[in-house]
Amino acid sequence: MRSEFSLVYPMAAMVLLTVIVLVRMVLGRMAAVKRGEVDARFYKTYQGEPEPRKAAQYTRHFVNLFENPVLFYVACLAAMVTGQGGGVIVWLAWAFVACRALHTTVHLGSNKIPPRMMIYGASWVVLLAMWTVLVAGVADAG
Repeated sequence: MRSEFSLVYPMAAMVLLTVIVLVRMVLGRMAAVKRGEVDARFYKTYQGEPEPRKAAQYTRHFVNLFENPVLFYVACLAAMVTGQGGGVIVWLAWAFVACRALHTTVHLGSNKIPPRMMIYGASWVVLLAMWTVLVAGVADAG
């Protein structure tokens, strides 16, 4: 595979992370319904008695994986389209994936706010660095 398409790998890793959280979220919801901790009708409109804390945590995290990672996917695609899909952008992309995987581990594990927020902030720093490199590369080529 040509190096300008190397960003497909960290993008695929983010998709895999999202799928893992999705599966765990669905299994957790099913278990909560089976244990009688939440009425299955809650999931029709997300109204009524709230879902248990752990199920809500997974739900919130799954939604979070469609927030700043969207900007990650766009940056990766833009880098490949503009011929910048190799080098430092690839390293930054893997750093972003590592931050998001670590954030998932903390958020769905101990859920301690200070480390979780530090990791989340680090993912934003990496993402902004990706966009800075990307925009600088486009400006330099123009």
